[in-house]
Amino acid sequence: MLLANYLRDNKETVKTRLQKKNFKQIALVDQAIDKDTDRKKIQNQLDDLLSQGNKLAEQIGALMKAGSKEEANTLKIETANLKEKSKDLQLALEAAEIELHDILVQIPNLPHDSVPQGITPAENEVVDTHGDIPKLHDKAMPHWDLCAKYDIIDFELGVKLTGAGFPVYKGKGAKLQRALINFFLDKATEEGYAEVQPPILVNADSGYGTGQLPDKEGQMYYVGLDQYYLIPTAEVPVTNIYRDVIVKAEDFPIKNAAYTPCFRREAGSYGKDVRGLNRLHQFDKVEIVQIQHPEKSYETLEEMRNYVAGLLKQLNLPFRILRLCGGDMSFASALTYDMEVYSAAQEKWLEVSSVSNFESFQANRLKLRYREGANKPALAHTLNGSALALPRIVAAILENNQTPDGIKVPEVLVKYTGFDMIN
Repeated sequence: MLLANYLRDNKETVKTRLQKKNFKQIALVDQAIDKDTDRKKIQNQLDDLLSQGNKLAEQIGALMKAGSKEEANTLKIETANLKEKSKDLQLALEAAEIELHDILVQIPNLPHDSVPQGITPAENEVVDTHGDIPKLHDKAMPHWDLCAKYDIIDFELGVKLTGAGFPVYKGKGAKLQRALINFFLDKATEEGYAEVQPPILVNADSGYGTGQLPDKEGQMYYVGLDQYYLIPTAEVPVTNIYRDVIVKAEDFPIKNAAYTPCFRREAGSYGKDVRGLNRLHQFDKVEIVQIQHPEKSYETLEEMRNYVAGLLKQLNLPFRILRLCGGDMSFASALTYDMEVYSAAQEKWLEVSSVSNFESFQANRLKLRYREGANKPALAHTLNGSALALPRIVAAILENNQTPDGIKVPEVLVKYTGFDMIN
């Protein structure tokens, strides 16, 4: 969440940068500034009344000591009136603060200066590519046909049990899934990330803290009876571990990794782009989260980007790295890199990771601060990345490694799967 004072002091710059993000409700900036002005006026009036009340209390005390009880009682009546006015102003102040907050939470984070101009994914900037596109044999299949051939993922059974987008992993398919999770977690641990296993249901405060609410409310599964949300990513519970916390500057970087299932409604998704594992409502993912000093967060972003790229290299998957344009970025992000692997049978790039720096946007919502020496607490920076999301990784592994005799398992996974071929 952006600070009202920052909006006031940088109004035109803020509007220009929000336009880069294709934000359509620019008027909210002026509304926030106006509401903050009202809030300040009420606060000043309340402060004046409290100051008057303190002065009257001193006068009453002096009059009582001097034996001027009648004059003191007169002032007590005036004090009582001030208290009633103060109560009214306190209620008005609380209402103004709520209204201001409700406006501020609708304004997205500002894009970093390096974010390219653009509205659609086609305008994202390719910053790196790695690996060769595999050449498949004549009878190569897309992954959904491979899953049926080798009976490793059953999409129709998932429809029976739940609905479309909830596949059932079977046999070697389930073991491949578990192998990838363990591989990603082990690599994260080697990189210094402390593993946590968070809840997959969160309250609304957690959703607001990381920026999913109110922006993505319609994309999250909601358990109405208990007023909980199924997490769209482990970023939500893991980052919220530090909500209302003041950390020590010497503890930076704070690094966590978590495996969780993730749930996204993906309303409006249909067609060939959602076939098979391309877009699911439930999927597994290992997430990495860092809390970092503001001066080092962009250096950390590059390190996280390179870390994810290293995982893809070890899996021997061809990939490219994109710097997202303003219009394709998330609500809370200041700068995002997407990693895409090439799916040889589908002849298309599939997104498998996003690595983002949120600067202080989430930290302000979370009240996540750090203390450096004797200085006052300041807002930390938060970052997160998928390391990695499994469905499209699995799709690319199945398609790119298929042979007439079966599917080769990447060498780094064999010690986790216990087999080197799916056939």
